[in-house]
Amino acid sequence: MPEKTAPTGADSTGSADQGARERAPRRLRADAQRNVDSLLEAAKTVFGTSGVDAPAKQIADLAGVGVGTLYRHFPQRSDLVKAVFQREVDACADAAPALSAAHEPGEALERWLLRYTEFLATKRGLATALHSGDPAFDALPGYFMRRLGPTLDSLLETATASGEIRAEISAKDLLYAVANLCLPVEGGGVAYSRRMVALLVDGLRYGAGTSPSRS
Repeated sequence: MPEKTAPTGADSTGSADQGARERAPRRLRADAQRNVDSLLEAAKTVFGTSGVDAPAKQIADLAGVGVGTLYRHFPQRSDLVKAVFQREVDACADAAPALSAAHEPGEALERWLLRYTEFLATKRGLATALHSGDPAFDALPGYFMRRLGPTLDSLLETATASGEIRAEISAKDLLYAVANLCLPVEGGGVAYSRRMVALLVDGLRYGAGTSPSRS
């Protein structure tokens, strides 16, 4: 096959310049991802303190970017709310493998449930939008269960098999039980919710050695 020749005027220096140009988009994509990550973290914080209708500039300023960057990545407010929700769900689900690797099954389950409690505290800032009836959010409950249901089920199965946790509770039941314990109460906060969830875990441990196996 004939050897390909470089376009007229190209030499080794030109090839290096071309390589640099080809690498530039990768750097831009990395910068864009950092901007997205900063915006989502800032939005989570602002939504938690000022609600989902907080000014876009407040979010952009906290993220250290311009308002135009915010709208470029999230043209609609619902896009930003969905992205924050899904990011937090993913982070919660993704925490399970590391906890399972580092701790005994019962403790891994407890630590994950407390991590889930922190997620629910974040979700309070999104509650107004998520329960607004906006069709843009219709898929989020399903996303929540698809990601967190199997994660918790795996933790429960392992903890039950080890004899550390009672067997007669499903992942869905436990997700909703913890959510109910995390409902806002006067004078309460995340610390209160964590105490209530810790009591729930104590109940899961009680009589674990005599409870029937999960089917």
